[in-house]
Amino acid sequence: MQTEAMVMRRTGEADVLERATIELPDPGPREVRIRVHAVALNHIDIWARRGLPHVRYDFPHRLGADIAGEVDALGPGARGVAVGDAVVVNPGVSCGACEQCLSGKDTFCRSYRILGENTQGGYSRHIVVPDANVLPKPKNLSFTDAAAVPLCFLTAWNMLVNKAELRAGQTILVQAAGSGVSSAAIQIGKMLGARVLTTTSTDEKAARARALGADEVINYTTQDFVAECKRLTNKRGVDVVIEHVGGDVFTKSILAAAWGGRVVTCGATTGFSPTVDLRHVFFRQVEVLGSTMGSKGDLFTILRFVAEGKLRPVVDRVMPIWEAAEAHRLLEARKAFGKVVLSVD
Repeated sequence: MQTEAMVMRRTGEADVLERATIELPDPGPREVRIRVHAVALNHIDIWARRGLPHVRYDFPHRLGADIAGEVDALGPGARGVAVGDAVVVNPGVSCGACEQCLSGKDTFCRSYRILGENTQGGYSRHIVVPDANVLPKPKNLSFTDAAAVPLCFLTAWNMLVNKAELRAGQTILVQAAGSGVSSAAIQIGKMLGARVLTTTSTDEKAARARALGADEVINYTTQDFVAECKRLTNKRGVDVVIEHVGGDVFTKSILAAAWGGRVVTCGATTGFSPTVDLRHVFFRQVEVLGSTMGSKGDLFTILRFVAEGKLRPVVDRVMPIWEAAEAHRLLEARKAFGKVVLSVD
């Protein structure tokens, strides 16, 4: 079938995104076609649009990992959904048959892909995905709110629960409160009983971070976050740092951690090559943990908490999908707190 989409025919700046009519194959065995109603932006969209060295693009390429919509066709043998169901799409695609997948560690699958990065994504009216990637949309969420959940909450959950093994009573530092991952991490940390410190750049973003549950907000433009973490913890440092900024922020995050603390990183938006004094790692026994996405099973747990109102997506603004280029510029300029979501009419 033919459908409309925002595509890129080459990598580059935001203006490479263009409206086009594309051919979409019918859903194959155990696949589902979704009529997309909303797709949320992530920094992975920015990186993929600029060009990733490990990705071989199949142009025209469609970005978009976070998708919510309605099932409008089923492939042979598709299970668990029916035409007309309102759904959320899990953005991680894996083989489903290897040892890692069957152990609930699908992010370690050799064929693991993320929608919109190294396979076609949801910047379109329709998308075909495996039935294993489709979950019921919580009834208390609109499509635009639902699209703001999967990638950032999966990432934050994996970082805090599976990697850092956060426990009640511990203190965490969440870098850059306005990002999607950080707005999720603040909420998850509070739900698990932690004391949450976070950093941001403006009074407006600080107020929004406190509204999400942050106990202390550090303005990194006027304050040294390492010194503030020490002051707020009686010189001990924080138990866990949630970090995705990279560069000097990563280096200083190690200094902000307590002896035996954990620094969990899932990205490097400001630089991939920080300079680290390893003495602060081995002498103080600070653990540095890498994290990417989260398992398919974790999204079921997350959506239950969302349905119960214990976690909520944070949407900064909703824009038409045909304004995707401008939405990218807003995200690149760090003008959003939470998610920018594209509506698909």
